[in-house]
Amino acid sequence: MNKWDKRFMELSYVVGSWSSCYKDDRQVGAVIVRNKRILTTGYNGAPSGITSCKDRGECLRVKKNIPSGTCHEICYAVHAEQNAIIQAAKIGVSVEDATLYCTHQPCNICAKMIINSGIKRIVFDNGYPDSFSMEMFKEANVIVDKYSDLLKN
Repeated sequence: MNKWDKRFMELSYVVGSWSSCYKDDRQVGAVIVRNKRILTTGYNGAPSGITSCKDRGECLRVKKNIPSGTCHEICYAVHAEQNAIIQAAKIGVSVEDATLYCTHQPCNICAKMIINSGIKRIVFDNGYPDSFSMEMFKEANVIVDKYSDLLKN
């Protein structure tokens, strides 16, 4: 593993700590980097002008008993990866050929956005129950590295 992977992964955890998700185990952060330069960051949280679950004092998904990895659309939060890509679009920064560092494996909805945005590599730390996203990354030739595997090298 190179020192840059370590630095950007550590930063993804810092960014994730800004999350407005009610559940502590879902503090997800993302950092998009190209040529050792940070392009954008994102964390999971409610869209601008929408009250977050943290501020509501409850998680909508827990309230409705929705299992992790399913029904992604039933949640107030925008995923960290989505927010990082949206921020790039908002400020006019291309993420073509970039690397996305993320605290958690992207879901299949995020995978589609990542693939279409031109991001070529993903480094993630925590797994997520969504094998379909990994299948799409493989088919689209997006390099996916699990952080713990990089630590072994």
